Amino acid sequence: MTQASYRIDEMISARAIAARIESLAREIERHFADTDKLVVIGLLRGSFVFIADLVRKLDLPVEVDFLEVSSYGNAMHSSREVRILKDLRGEIAGRDVLVVEDIVDTGHTLQHVMGFLHQRGPERLETIALLDKPSRREVDIRATWTGFEIPDAFVVGYGIDYAQKNRNLPHIGKVIAL
Repeated sequence: MTQASYRIDEMISARAIAARIESLAREIERHFADTDKLVVIGLLRGSFVFIADLVRKLDLPVEVDFLEVSSYGNAMHSSREVRILKDLRGEIAGRDVLVVEDIVDTGHTLQHVMGFLHQRGPERLETIALLDKPSRREVDIRATWTGFEIPDAFVVGYGIDYAQKNRNLPHIGKVIAL
């Protein structure tokens, strides 16, 4: 699909996203109130805007790290084959960890990442996803916290792309084929 063959309709406004991140940050602070340092792991590339906004709202000592995973390539549908393209730089054994995901669709990526990280022995391992599409779930997994539940639609913006385009939109938009 070329850029000229689709339009993007706003689904979730930048204002709604900001308000939801504020409330999620308060929930996360309560959950991790006893931690001396929270390791916040962003799943690249789609979570980079979300993780930046989220960690700035957290009133906790945090360390940020990233995993780069791929299950889409440039397609609109998951390949269900999850690959780790970039590993963590730091250790998470015995530490409190929050995994930040842009969207949980089929669940394969989050399930793979959680298994991968669990093997490293974190003290607590929790997850947050900006978006959740439960109607598309193929595996039994849910994020600890979710920003917004959305219908089965292809979305872009706020870090989420289609063929590396539209990540810079300040809102979440639904891709509509023309």
